[in-house]
Amino acid sequence: MMSLRMPSRHLTLGVALLTVLILYGMARPAKPGPEEEAALAARFRFTPITIPHPAGFFEREVRPVHPSMQRISAWVSAMGAAAALGDVDGDGLPNDLCHVEPRSDQVQVLPVPGTGARYNPFLLTPAPLPYDATMAPMGCLIADLNEDGWMDFLVYYWGRTPVAFLRRAGTPAPSPTAYRPVEVVSPVARWYSNAAVLADLDGDGHLDLILGNTYPDGSPLLDATASGVMVMPESTSRSTNGGRNRLLLWAGAAAGDAPSVRYRDASDALSDEDSRGWTLALAAGDLDGDGLPELYFANDFGPDRLLHNRSSPGRPSFVQLMGRQGFTTPKSFALGQDSCKGMGADLADVNGDGRMDIYVSNISSTWSLQEGHFLWLSTGRVQDMRKGIAPYVQGAERLGLSRSGWGWDARLADFDNDGVLEVIQATGFVKGRINRWPELQALGTANDALLRDPRNWPKFQPGSDISGHDPNAFFVRARNGRYHDIAHRIGLGVPVVTRGIAIADVDGDGDLDFVLANQWEDSTFYRNDAPQPGAFLGLHLLLPLDSGAGLEVHAGHPRPDLRGTPAIGAEASIRLPDGRRLTAQVDGGNGQSGKRAPQLHFGLGELSRDRALTVDLRWRDRSGALRTQSLQLKPGWHTLLLGATG
Repeated sequence: MMSLRMPSRHLTLGVALLTVLILYGMARPAKPGPEEEAALAARFRFTPITIPHPAGFFEREVRPVHPSMQRISAWVSAMGAAAALGDVDGDGLPNDLCHVEPRSDQVQVLPVPGTGARYNPFLLTPAPLPYDATMAPMGCLIADLNEDGWMDFLVYYWGRTPVAFLRRAGTPAPSPTAYRPVEVVSPVARWYSNAAVLADLDGDGHLDLILGNTYPDGSPLLDATASGVMVMPESTSRSTNGGRNRLLLWAGAAAGDAPSVRYRDASDALSDEDSRGWTLALAAGDLDGDGLPELYFANDFGPDRLLHNRSSPGRPSFVQLMGRQGFTTPKSFALGQDSCKGMGADLADVNGDGRMDIYVSNISSTWSLQEGHFLWLSTGRVQDMRKGIAPYVQGAERLGLSRSGWGWDARLADFDNDGVLEVIQATGFVKGRINRWPELQALGTANDALLRDPRNWPKFQPGSDISGHDPNAFFVRARNGRYHDIAHRIGLGVPVVTRGIAIADVDGDGDLDFVLANQWEDSTFYRNDAPQPGAFLGLHLLLPLDSGAGLEVHAGHPRPDLRGTPAIGAEASIRLPDGRRLTAQVDGGNGQSGKRAPQLHFGLGELSRDRALTVDLRWRDRSGALRTQSLQLKPGWHTLLLGATG
């Protein structure tokens, strides 16, 4: 009789194969069925409107670059598209746009398309300050830099230090002559800034400026007539030879016809290791509840950095936090131990514990560099920060947020007002006809000694394609608790190369709109026309110009008689009837090159619009004192002047 016993070696191989298949099946994203996917998509509707070109616009494929960088001119030219939303004309709505057009390297200010011709679009040009063809704008912040109640602009560049465009007193409408260009740093130097964020770093009641830089300071990157050889990253995974990130502490300001703002360079508060990564994105927010913002540097060619803020007024101090790696934890799943490719960063409370979580875009292109995006979920053990421990666990894989493509900016926001955050993510690198991923893969696995010299790099020139046809992602949480990308269902699944995402309730109707700043192609405003949005609570949190004013609550959007400065860093936490909490902080420019407006928006789902909610507030007043207050507010928009007394 023939034996049916399988040889032990075959049995072992079979068990191993079965285990691999089971684990592969468990690792694959659980995709909703067609009916559920259609139901998810039915909650969203966006109307795209193209951003008009600025006066003097012209098209090109790449910028002029240093001769030694000519072979990778498409790589060098892959950044610069940017957008910021805010209230520039004082009508109470964030319906004004600062847009950086990389094809002609122009910074345009204009009313968001479809919101009325309230003033003529105009350009922000640094003249009479030094400016030439070796400089290019990379991003824009809309903020009240000199604390006079009018919104200003801060533009940061490749090839020079930032410029503040300050609103002159008494100017009736936004225009080129309404703003005075002022140097933020003196003397002017060659910096290569890719990200900027405002935050009160030292708790003195004034907004400081943080800049994330890439190429080494002083480099002639955009000088096509220069000699020598440019310096590139020294490693694919541990480079610390980039330009120094900067901490600029607010040192004073003046209003009037010749407005000014002054900063003190306190960058020496950062170690070389923390400050000289190739930083592409920044995030600042209070992660431990002490009223001081922590800093997250999303770095390319090296690990990200999370810095715990231990500052006091006039004395900035930061300590790097590191995640703990367990036996079953991949190295990159411990915060601060990733290898490279940090492209975007945003803060939001995803797990509902009242603490900000951190979402980070990386490269997650299929069959390529696939470390995946990160979602650092707070464990709530904020006391561990005093021990140098980052109290976060990796949740992107478990929640379905780890894969999309070559990621850049990412934003977490509630676009249908159901009380659950969606995630929109910019993707794509260089769009062309010839796939250059094989050469990039070879570079990524080559000896680090070759990386530093651009003459050793493969040719990445016009016509090259590196993840240039990735569609942007729009993740929605399905019934099983995982996020699923439905961009292709709602008109966002088109192959554009996007860098920045700016978000605001532009038209004041209670749902969030957004702008996609696209590289080397037209940018687009997406008006939110959700068919049945839920209830919402919206907050304009302002610091009054009078430092002795009390707390005031007003229904609706800011009025001309309610002038104040956006309370960057202020936090609001809402207690819902079902026991959940929704928490958010006023954003000072987190991310890569897209900037959301400084307003807070909470979706409330099917909650009655007549039901008052408890809103817990925390902020720093003009003197730097930490304040708290609890209010009862009904759904809708409210303007709060956060004075020193309740």
